Amino acid sequence: MQTLPTDLRIAVLLPCYNEAATIVSVVHAFRTALPLARIHVYDNNSTDETALRATLAGAVVTRETRQGKGHVVRRMFSDVDADIYVMADGDGTYSAADAPALIATLIAERADMVVGTRRGVKADAGRQGHAFGNRLFNRLYRTLFGNDFTDIFSGYRVFSRRFARSFPAVSGGFEIETEMSVHASRLKLPVCEMPLDYGRRPEGSHSKLSTFRDGGRILWMFAMLMKETRPFTFFGAISTAFMASSLIFMAPVLVEYFETGLVRRMPTWVLSVALMMISFMMFTAGLILDSLARARAEQLRLHYMALPSSAFLSVAVAVSMPASAEPVQGETSDVRSAAA
Repeated sequence: MQTLPTDLRIAVLLPCYNEAATIVSVVHAFRTALPLARIHVYDNNSTDETALRATLAGAVVTRETRQGKGHVVRRMFSDVDADIYVMADGDGTYSAADAPALIATLIAERADMVVGTRRGVKADAGRQGHAFGNRLFNRLYRTLFGNDFTDIFSGYRVFSRRFARSFPAVSGGFEIETEMSVHASRLKLPVCEMPLDYGRRPEGSHSKLSTFRDGGRILWMFAMLMKETRPFTFFGAISTAFMASSLIFMAPVLVEYFETGLVRRMPTWVLSVALMMISFMMFTAGLILDSLARARAEQLRLHYMALPSSAFLSVAVAVSMPASAEPVQGETSDVRSAAA
């Protein structure tokens, strides 16, 4: 059992949409695991008794009318003031008993975010499309944004106050976890991962994810975040594509010109020159926007540094860490097992 400081303000945040079948047991589980925490349930236009049952279970219930998990997270971070934020789902797939270990890791590692990576996500996903999408997008994330995270879609996360107050939360749906990960990687915030068991949904609870719709939205979010955070790479790839197309159209015209001294395929030549000009424009745009992106990242970092660090991160706190914990050197740590 983890020994946590008793003077911490801990808030448990549970975004919910039609989770009446599980929300009572989830609230009670977090109340048992974190008896001093305040439980907040954010109801996202549920059509069942989620809000009523959460209220009767003792949670603070707030309604968010904008549909989508991203809107709920934005509202939660705006409304709730705490030292530590624990975010989980209301479907019971994440064990509340792991919350003290996640919080202890946040304190011991002086991190701004700890992600509970999912061991059994493939079994719970049910459809192979979900499991394949998880592997594909995690690999794509590591290629585009770095190796800070191995499970960017985990909804079980613990945040410091600094993270919650510096996170812009512009996403509207399930891609919000991706935005959180990119935010941490972009500002080089200290983060950790802790592998945890991922449960199966109980009878009567159903996943809200759509393989193709939400997969497309996440892919679009990847592109937008790439454009905003790494514009030179983004526009450089577009520039390269236009240049390759230009050279393909230009090559036979140049060969003919050097052989005969004539340009008989004038439309093709004009098209190839236009594509080359667009390529140069994209390259120039990438250079300019890269400088702006760097300046914006510096401003975000300065804003983050201006926020007061939580008191529990400023002093040495005696906590019982898992004996098998193996923090990785550097700003990102990976705690290999949770405490009992």
